[in-house]
Amino acid sequence: MQNIRNIAIIAHVDHGKTTLVDKILYFTNQFRENENAGELILDNNDLERERGITIVSKNVSVKYKDVKINIIDTPGHADFGGEVERVLKMADGVVLLVDAFEGPMPQTRFVTGKALGLGIKPIVVVNKVDKENCRPEEVYENVFDLFFNLGATEEQLDFPVLYGSSKQGWMSTDWKKPTTDFTDLLDAILEHIPAPKIAEGTLQMQVTSLDYSTFVGRIAIGRVARGVIKENQPVSLVKRDGKVVKSRVKELQVFEGLGRIKVSEVHAGDICAVVGIDGFEIGDTIADFENPEQLEVMHIDEPTMNMLFTINNSPFFGKEGKFVTSRHIYDRLQKELEKNLALRVVPTESPDAWLVYGRGILHLSVLIETMRREGYELQVGQPQVIVKEIDGVKCEPIEELVVDVPGEVSGKVIELVTQRKGELLIMESKGEMQHLEFSIPSRGIIGLRNNVLTATAGEAVMAHRLKGYEPWKGTIPGRLAGVLISLDTGSTTAYSIDKLQDRGRFFVDPGVDIYEGQILGEHIRDNDLTINITKGKQLTNMRASGSDDNTRIAPAIKFSLEECMEYIQADEYIEVTPQSMRLRKIYLSEGDRKINAKKFQ
Repeated sequence: MQNIRNIAIIAHVDHGKTTLVDKILYFTNQFRENENAGELILDNNDLERERGITIVSKNVSVKYKDVKINIIDTPGHADFGGEVERVLKMADGVVLLVDAFEGPMPQTRFVTGKALGLGIKPIVVVNKVDKENCRPEEVYENVFDLFFNLGATEEQLDFPVLYGSSKQGWMSTDWKKPTTDFTDLLDAILEHIPAPKIAEGTLQMQVTSLDYSTFVGRIAIGRVARGVIKENQPVSLVKRDGKVVKSRVKELQVFEGLGRIKVSEVHAGDICAVVGIDGFEIGDTIADFENPEQLEVMHIDEPTMNMLFTINNSPFFGKEGKFVTSRHIYDRLQKELEKNLALRVVPTESPDAWLVYGRGILHLSVLIETMRREGYELQVGQPQVIVKEIDGVKCEPIEELVVDVPGEVSGKVIELVTQRKGELLIMESKGEMQHLEFSIPSRGIIGLRNNVLTATAGEAVMAHRLKGYEPWKGTIPGRLAGVLISLDTGSTTAYSIDKLQDRGRFFVDPGVDIYEGQILGEHIRDNDLTINITKGKQLTNMRASGSDDNTRIAPAIKFSLEECMEYIQADEYIEVTPQSMRLRKIYLSEGDRKINAKKFQ
């Protein structure tokens, strides 16, 4: 029997989880000496690399002192909490990373609460002690208070703590005495994280994540909870609803380094990948062929937001995308449901539109961005929060919002948040920064990030997490300015844009194809204005020396997908294609907009 430890690395976004895994891989010699694997090795898809965040949890394993350590790198963002919740089921211990300057953040509280609730043993690592103004001892006290507030057991409160810098590649029990490597951390894992408990009995293994290979199809990944799973073994697949399907294991793989190797059997306690089982979903149990016993079904927190996904019906439909029909979009959403547990897809009255429920704007925008990169064309509506009725009272999701901001602009942030029904709970100084904590409706966060970053010249650091449902807080003011809408279909001209610059700020450049009903910019007033920017200058054969001024055009404002989602209102769509993102009105002609105006009031 192999000696095994299963650990998950959890932390708030950007506190250094993936960097820590990189350094452990290098320290345990997973690469040849002449091989440079780069940084953030586990953030291996384009979206993760571009955004600098982990979206999907990954498994790797390292060997240290003849012990196999299975490491699970988890996302830090609240929107991907569904990933964290299910992979914690595979771990016997967690390494909780906390930034030595920022201390425990909302996400730290979220993931720590989940881990403590499962009775998992924690090791705390105070990371980034090489930062200026860091306060390791104070952060350690804050983590202890956090554990206490979350109802940790006495054994969990007696956690070992290490200090260090993942970036510089060292961990130590005393932050004032830097070491040169990760020996202290790996020794602490072997000493404090228990080996997996081996229960006697027949095979039980829960599918906690999945992989896909073009050669063998879908691969189930999970931890063997009981018994032994063998190659070519007949098994029962117990679905979440209790239905039993007979199947057979074709191939078994265990994690080694960054890859997987084929094995003939896997014993309880190890994490493995199973090939050959059809029709499984995350949360199903692979059990004994003759006496199948189901493991407890995973419960994932409910989504808090929904968006309308529909086919692209704009005049430019089908010009850029490969998959444009409702069948393509529906099949892609169903495929996403297989691995994205926190997502829900609900049909609407229209056969071409679906309501997609997710954890937040980032959760949904990553799905839209992935689809557009795969060649899909679609349109999405304004994000809406999910309202529940609890004991006859209309309730909405409330979030805990934390903003770290330079002291001189903290007043602007407080003003912006309180306008959106936020309540200031805590205000304290952290070095030169002001630390603000608010309670705010989820509706209020939509569109807030842009305004806060503008007001603070980009220096604010915002994080939020779902707190629960509370009674409806009343109306929140939406976008204050109206928009500039195209009157005609054609190509934009510099001459027209130049002459209309006093009407507002434009989102389009000269020489771009536009269509009637497309949103071209933001109006300076609160009403919408229809304009024509496809007209060129009327040319005559008369010339005067002073009248031909050169056009001077302010640069067009370019929105990211999340900014578009936060900007649009109820009567608007975002048209998303592989090459473009356009904002448009749902009703393209001005006559239709007037007839249907009451629908959106």
